[in-house]
Amino acid sequence: MIEMIDRAKEIIQFQEMIKSWTRKELRTRYKGSFLGFLWTFVNPLLQLVVYSLIFPFIMKFNQENYAMFMFVALIPWNFFTASLQGASGIIVWNSSMVTKVYFPREILPISYTLSGLCNMIFSYMIVFPMLFVFRVSFTWNLLWLPVLFFIQTILCLGLTFIVCSINVYFRDLENLISVGVLALYFLSPVMYDITAIPSKLQKIMFLNPMTGLLVMYRDVTFKGVALDIKMLFISLVYACVICFVGWKIFIKLQKKFTEIL
Repeated sequence: MIEMIDRAKEIIQFQEMIKSWTRKELRTRYKGSFLGFLWTFVNPLLQLVVYSLIFPFIMKFNQENYAMFMFVALIPWNFFTASLQGASGIIVWNSSMVTKVYFPREILPISYTLSGLCNMIFSYMIVFPMLFVFRVSFTWNLLWLPVLFFIQTILCLGLTFIVCSINVYFRDLENLISVGVLALYFLSPVMYDITAIPSKLQKIMFLNPMTGLLVMYRDVTFKGVALDIKMLFISLVYACVICFVGWKIFIKLQKKFTEIL
C-alpha cells in the first residue's frame, strides 16, 4: 500500500505529461483521415442511422424507439471495449520510450483511458440532440451521467492496467481479447433489456462489471427513471476493486518491462 501511495504522488508530479499524452491519443485516433477529429461526432451519428434503418424494418424488434434504446448503451460499451482491445498494446507500441526514458509507466494506461473518456463525452454531444429528434423525454436524471462516467472510467482504467501489462509478457492476449469481447457483447444488455432475461440468469449477468452500468445508462437517458442506488454503490465498489487489483498487477509486472521489451 505504501508503494502505491508513493507511486500515486509521483504520477501527480507528471500530470502535464498525462495531459500531453491524452491529447496525443485523441489526435492519433483519427490521424490521416479526411474528416479527422470530426469522426468523433460522425461515427456515432452514422451508427445511429444504421440502427434506425436496420432494426425497425429488418430485425423487427418489438421495443419502441429501438435505435435510441440500443444507442444509449452502445456509446459506453464502445468505451469499455476500447479499454480492453485498444489498450492491450499501448506498452508494446511505446516500447522505445518505455525502455529509454524514465517516467511512471502508469501514465500510458491513464492517458489512454482519459482519451477514451473524452471520446465518449464527445459522442454524447450526438446523443443529446438525437434524444430530442427521437422524442425521448429529458429528465433531471440525466444529471447522474457524470457519476456514471466517473465509475466507468475507474473500471476501464483497472482493465487497461491489467491487459496492457499482461500483453507485454503474453502477446497473444490481443487476439484472445477480441474473441472474449465478442462473447461478452451478447452477455451484456446492449441489444436487449435486462428485464427480458430470466431472473436467475440476471444474477449471473451482473457478474459482468458492465451490466449494472449499462442498465443505469439506459435508465437515466432513455427511460428517464431514477438510478437504483444499491446498483450504483455495487458498481462503484466493483470498479474500485478492479482498479485496485489491476494497478497492483501493473506495478508488479512493470518492473520487468524494460528487460522483456
